Amino acid sequence: MPPTMQEPYTSPISAETLIAPARVSREVPWRRLFGYLRPHAGRMAVALVSLAISSAVGLVFPLLIGRTVTDMLAQGDVAQLDRLVLGLLALFAIMSVTSFISGYFLGVTGEKIVYELRTSLYERLITLELAFFSQRRVGELVSRLSNDVTLVRTMLTTNITTLLSSFISVVGSVVIVFTLNPALTGFILVLIPALMVVAIAFGRPLERMATRVQDQLANATVVVEEGLSGVRVVKSFDREAYEVQRYRRDLGYSTGSAIRVIAARSAFGSLMAFLGFGAIAAILWFGGRQVIAGTMTVGMITSFLIYGFIIAAGLGSLAGLYGQFRETTGAIKRVFEILDTLPTVPEAPNAVPLPPIDGRIRFHDVSFGYVAEGHVLRRVTLDIVPGEIVALVGPSGAGKSTLCNLIPRFYDPDQGTVTIDGYDLRAVTKSSLRSQVGLVPQETMLFGGTVRENILYGRLDATEDEVVAAAKAAYAHDFVLELPKGYDTVVGERGMNLSGGQRQRIAIARAILKDPAILLLDEATSSLDSESEHYVQAALDRLMHGRTTVIIAHRLSTIQSAHRVVVLDHGEIVEIGTHEELLGLNGMYARLYHMQFSRDVYDTEVVDLWPEGDWAVMIDALR
Repeated sequence: MPPTMQEPYTSPISAETLIAPARVSREVPWRRLFGYLRPHAGRMAVALVSLAISSAVGLVFPLLIGRTVTDMLAQGDVAQLDRLVLGLLALFAIMSVTSFISGYFLGVTGEKIVYELRTSLYERLITLELAFFSQRRVGELVSRLSNDVTLVRTMLTTNITTLLSSFISVVGSVVIVFTLNPALTGFILVLIPALMVVAIAFGRPLERMATRVQDQLANATVVVEEGLSGVRVVKSFDREAYEVQRYRRDLGYSTGSAIRVIAARSAFGSLMAFLGFGAIAAILWFGGRQVIAGTMTVGMITSFLIYGFIIAAGLGSLAGLYGQFRETTGAIKRVFEILDTLPTVPEAPNAVPLPPIDGRIRFHDVSFGYVAEGHVLRRVTLDIVPGEIVALVGPSGAGKSTLCNLIPRFYDPDQGTVTIDGYDLRAVTKSSLRSQVGLVPQETMLFGGTVRENILYGRLDATEDEVVAAAKAAYAHDFVLELPKGYDTVVGERGMNLSGGQRQRIAIARAILKDPAILLLDEATSSLDSESEHYVQAALDRLMHGRTTVIIAHRLSTIQSAHRVVVLDHGEIVEIGTHEELLGLNGMYARLYHMQFSRDVYDTEVVDLWPEGDWAVMIDALR
């Protein structure tokens, strides 16, 4: 029974089999690729048997047509003609039924292979760490999920069946014509080496050009993804025409390369056709002389010519398939490049689940760099006790976000250890760790569903009462009820239908519903107006209560309630203490604080001209 809306299709093939870690190779992993057909062996068998029957039945046509011509011209046997025509109609019926069966089962198999490939790719992508996405653009990855997978599907279904059909037609026809007239068969067999030479000559250039088309199409997809996801910025700068021009340019590159592929493919096909029809012309020339000499019947040469067309078409099809296989090779490599990408933060083979934690975080002699050339963090040692609120401040690039990213193990330190409640994070499962860490980022990310769905993202099995309670705790319940459909209101792409403060409160409700032991806040109020900031800050205060909290702070007014303030500069901790203690030290923190809040140090209106959190410029001015 085909899948329905209530019963979505699920793949019978093991995800571990499809995305098992493997070394990326220049060679196409054919055995692994054909593994996608294994779960559909029964369906493919029916399709291939039907195709074989249809192809085999097609081989009888020329013989019957030859007999028909002979009977009509030589014998004048009308009854025999009637029987032959009825036989042809019966063969047509068999071919039609078997063609339908083959086409249906191939189509179903193809769609399910697309499902499996795309879900396998997405499963691999979504499990890769942040380092991978920092080096790739989303549009390129989307292109691999769509365009490349479609090409692979075509090769696994349509091309394979065409290969079988052509092979049966060619081999069957050669055997038949050899039994009819061995001498004439030589005119056809001479095609084979010529076609092989031409196919090899065109195959490798077609592969290179087709791969270039896919790469350039991916670049064009990147432009679309960036333009649509950043449509507010596009419109605010009146850059619609510029974005269209960018897309036209990149799509133009892809179109130009595609045209070159078409030119090469057309030249290839034309040469194949010339060789095939040349062989048929030779058959007609040689066979016609035998008919004139009376050593061959008109019916026989008619059958032979039809078989010649079948063989020429089959050989041309086989040669064309070789070119298509070479074209698809690039897409296959691009797909398996993703499937074979190993996580940069691997799970230890003996990793254990992290038990419910108190929230003690310890960085011991931690150094980390995104690239080998330099470290963002240098020998950082910091101990955060359960329930403590710690604020991280410092210039841009000081390492605040990086330090936070090590806690949910988005990255692993190059040196030193990060522990929670004494557990080395490398020794515990990432799922059990991240289930106990909550993140409220500065740029709130909401999904395009409803308010309820976005809050439920914090804990998928939460009840309606728990969702409402989380919204109330985040001071979001009242404004949600004022929305057109309440909790069923669609928030739009990235929450575009809500204000910044509303988005933040939905994100806080999501974090409250998750109920994490450790909370990471990336200055969640920095871009809000005063009224929104009041509600969001109240929600954050409620969220932080009783949890170990690390705040990345740009506005120092938001961290005075922190138990301790850690000042980072160039990847090192330069100061640490309470707000009052650090003011007393009269060091970097004091300079930052007085910069923001004392008109005697600097005019506030001028300070406001600087980008939020651009401490480096401010500090240089003070120095």
